[in-house]
Amino acid sequence: MPLQLLSQRLEKIQHDGLYRSLRSVERTTPQVFVEGRQALLFCSNNYLGLAEHPSLAQAAADAALQYGTSSAASRLVSGNQPLHAMLEAKLSAWKGTETALLFNSGYAANTGIIAALAGRGDIIFSDRLNHASIIDGALLSGARLIRYPHNDTQALARLLEQHQADGLRLIVTDGVFSMDGDIAPLQGIADLAEQHRALLMVDDAHAGGVLGHQGRGTVDYCGVTGRVAIQMGTFGKALGSFGAYVACSRLVRDYLINRSRSLIFSTSLPPAVLAASAAAVELVQAEEGQQLRQQLADNSNLLRSLLQQAGYKVPDGCTPIVPVMVGEAEITTRFSTRLLEEGIFVQGIRPPTVPNGTSRLRCTVMASHSPDQIQQAAAAITRIGRELGVL
Repeated sequence: MPLQLLSQRLEKIQHDGLYRSLRSVERTTPQVFVEGRQALLFCSNNYLGLAEHPSLAQAAADAALQYGTSSAASRLVSGNQPLHAMLEAKLSAWKGTETALLFNSGYAANTGIIAALAGRGDIIFSDRLNHASIIDGALLSGARLIRYPHNDTQALARLLEQHQADGLRLIVTDGVFSMDGDIAPLQGIADLAEQHRALLMVDDAHAGGVLGHQGRGTVDYCGVTGRVAIQMGTFGKALGSFGAYVACSRLVRDYLINRSRSLIFSTSLPPAVLAASAAAVELVQAEEGQQLRQQLADNSNLLRSLLQQAGYKVPDGCTPIVPVMVGEAEITTRFSTRLLEEGIFVQGIRPPTVPNGTSRLRCTVMASHSPDQIQQAAAAITRIGRELGVL
């Protein structure tokens, strides 16, 4: 009977056009194989193309040979190795903070940070389009969760006035929103945090390596360096590795070491991953990193321009996330399937990842795409959009 109930629920997911399955994808370069079918990859977060960079691969291989394949324990037991401290030092220097602390993934970081900082009697103010891991962290915390309209600083100001607390008030926002590619108005949010004596946390997963001087992210890009208490970032996107971190003060770091369950109770990141991440942090600050960011910006502008010229209402922007709005989940799935048949791999994004009625193709570009590849993708999206009545 319990399994029959699960079967019925799964059938409803299929009926609603929301069924998901795992596809085998070989490699992370623009030219990939999706379950044996050759295609151009336009749905990866490997924005700078570092996931197969020789310097990262060599650093990982050298570390594995020298230190082994695992830390074999949490950092509070026996898994705290010199490579962890080395990477945290590089991160804090890059981000301009007192210190940094590593986590095993972006999801583990957000849930671990938020649930550690806030609790009963505290209030969390969260952008309505924040990543699911932020929402889950808020729910785990037991604090009161208040979601404000997307990027609406006036609404946030009203909510901060209305909802006072004797305890902590925490404002959390994505820096770059992963499904729309737009940027949070951090100047206004930082002003409100200071005015209302609230703690400000920015999830910069999709901006690290991409925006700001030396790829420092939206905090640098928006000119609020030194005004954001907690900067969360990841290595698994533009930095081409794996894991996550928080760049923060020593006080926040010490507090998280003592209270963050996802840190305390997890085996720490392995040596190969740490070394690859350190190589990536160095690379994005070097001349090659600047060149890759410029190429990424050029590629992003090209795809946006081609889709806008075709008639799509693609928003202007400076990030590599280019959403093509479709609307209905079932049509979005068909769109993605047809594109793959034409040799373009773009995933359709549907509820609950995005609100009902806003299903879309989440196109992402990489610095390693050629102009011809971008033109090929735009032509296919245009042709199939007309075929399905989307355009």
